[in-house]
Amino acid sequence: MDNTTRIMKKITLLLSLLLLSTLLNAQSLTGSWSGTLQIQGTKLRIVFNVSAASSGFTSTMDSPDQGARGIPTSTTTISGNDITIEAPNLGISYKGTFVPDSNIIRGIFKQGPANLPLTLSKGLEHKVAVAKPAKRAQDPTDFPYKQEEVSFQNVKAGNQLSGTLTMPSSGKVSKIVVFISGSGGQNRDEEILPFNHRPFLVWSDWLTRKSIAVLRYDDRGVGKSTGQQAGATSADFADDAEAAISYISQRPDLKGLSIGFLGHSEGGMIAPMVAVRNPLVKFIVLLAAPGVPISELMVKQNSESLRLAGAPDSINVSVSSLNRKIYTAIGTYKTLNAEDFKVKMDTVLYSVIRGDQPGNPSPEKIEQLVSQNSKALNTPWFRYFIAFNPADYLSRVKCPVLAINGTLDSQVDSEANLKGIKTSLLKSGNKKFEIVPLPGLNHLLQKATTGSVSEYAEISETVNPVALEKVSAWINKL
Repeated sequence: MDNTTRIMKKITLLLSLLLLSTLLNAQSLTGSWSGTLQIQGTKLRIVFNVSAASSGFTSTMDSPDQGARGIPTSTTTISGNDITIEAPNLGISYKGTFVPDSNIIRGIFKQGPANLPLTLSKGLEHKVAVAKPAKRAQDPTDFPYKQEEVSFQNVKAGNQLSGTLTMPSSGKVSKIVVFISGSGGQNRDEEILPFNHRPFLVWSDWLTRKSIAVLRYDDRGVGKSTGQQAGATSADFADDAEAAISYISQRPDLKGLSIGFLGHSEGGMIAPMVAVRNPLVKFIVLLAAPGVPISELMVKQNSESLRLAGAPDSINVSVSSLNRKIYTAIGTYKTLNAEDFKVKMDTVLYSVIRGDQPGNPSPEKIEQLVSQNSKALNTPWFRYFIAFNPADYLSRVKCPVLAINGTLDSQVDSEANLKGIKTSLLKSGNKKFEIVPLPGLNHLLQKATTGSVSEYAEISETVNPVALEKVSAWINKL
């Protein structure tokens, strides 16, 4: 055996050992890891469930103290003893290092501007039970009306939507409302697991008791509905909502009912999209709905989130400037295909991230930040959403409209968006609308203190009675 052959065999053996070491480390990092965050004197338990996938790794997150299980994350990367878990849609990331001798992971949990130490431990003795969400005070305990499990087809997409039809038991009903949920896959109750609230269940129960029929359904790919959330845009969800209108109009026992929409948040953006093209929509209720360009709304939303989290003004100004540049670029390149869009947006991201990072960030750090943001931006839903202007549809709505918003809404600013809705409806010549700011209510229309998202789970009421009463009274007066 010559010297070259011996050297090559040693190199091959070394590479094999390195690969084996990496594989063993990766395998030791799979499983459930739990730890406790300390947030301003409050303890919040976090569990990461890490699994091996066909290509790499995947993970979900549990928040036991908020009754949440299986929250999806976007990427899970394991390199040697290091693990990184990212959920950019939630503004969350965790980066830690496995300590073999003590069987723990030490790392930093990031959400928004907060950087919190989080040590995770593994093993059955460390697993945290996730409590089944308890009933909220406003969850109905009895149902003095008719409930029917229904399903209907979105012929255009080829998916089936499943939901619940509730009818007043008296049979004296002249109106039916179809609910459209906010962003993200929601079931028919618009259930928000991390906050243990079911807004659409409460809204449906209230309206049905007020002699108004309701159809609420699971979003595509959620609950009993077929289809996929991935790749779908707000326009696709509008087709799903219109399929509900078609279903109602074709049922002999529902013919003659005046059909309307109740849309919350993004659902309030979708309702006008259908109303301008389908004359069967006779009225719409907009709950915390956008009234200004979404890029403008999101800059304000992110800024409010940082302010409520206690971020310094300098950081807030810097992040807002960065977001404006990114959102403007998305609008500029919105017609490009996915591949060309990514190339253009990555160039923009490299530029703004280099300029935004203090000091002299390493190429690796810049590459990591670009990669994280690029994946979040280059999805069909986000590209459509961020380039959307509600005025394009609201300015053509002719049917009666009720728009309500809480003055403490930190996600959809009440003043700017209600003003935008009013301006657009006046432009359409619509004189049958009412704009109602509700003092002290947040994005979920709960009575709040600051309007911060962190309050949602702490507030016992799901929907404030003032909002419920306003909507039912307005619909019944039509």
